[in-house]
Amino acid sequence: QVQLVESGGGLVQAGGSLRLSCATSGHTFSRSIMGWFRQAPGKDREFVAAIRGNDRITYYTDSVKGRFTISRDNAENMVYLQMNSLKPEDTAVYYCAARLTLLPGTRPDLYDYWGQGTQVTVSS
Repeated sequence: QVQLVESGGGLVQAGGSLRLSCATSGHTFSRSIMGWFRQAPGKDREFVAAIRGNDRITYYTDSVKGRFTISRDNAENMVYLQMNSLKPEDTAVYYCAARLTLLPGTRPDLYDYWGQGTQVTVSS
């Protein structure tokens, strides 16, 4: 059974930083793509970043490039999202997701498993 559990969300002032973590189990971690998505109230879930398991190639949405960094620890089955220079528009529930293939993708429907989400709130 695949499980994803996020942690690390919270309230931070604009310009601050947070690090999200996602603990995974139940799948071949190194042969999957791990992604982070977010969903703000009244908006669709949107892609934030992803990282490939075998070569750690990363993908980012334009609005977070240069501010967010995705990384993974294949030995510990963990994936992280370091978020710097946070802005109020980054406020959302952040979800960790697993795609059980090494083919990249940014659409939520391409991902097979999801965590429960963690709230990130950035105050101005």
